[in-house]
Amino acid sequence: MKTSHNTINEKEILLSNLDKLHTTSLGVERIQRNLALGNIDVVELCKRKIESPDCTVSRCGKNWYCETDGMLFTVNASSYTIITAKLLPANLRK
Repeated sequence: MKTSHNTINEKEILLSNLDKLHTTSLGVERIQRNLALGNIDVVELCKRKIESPDCTVSRCGKNWYCETDGMLFTVNASSYTIITAKLLPANLRK
């Protein structure tokens, strides 16, 4: 499995395609549940978090993993679909 760890290039690729970022209706429900969010636009939240200078982006296989503020977002690298998001346990946060 090919992995690139937090390279500027990977983040630049994802940032240059943020307009393509989307999720499914089930994805919205899953992300809201996993992050204990109310009725907010999860795609906009994800975009803001990825744009954050503190966000690290790595690619492993077909997915990007974006970590920031104790959250991990998983995004399909070819379709730009936000698959899921979760809160990281305190011992795994950067």
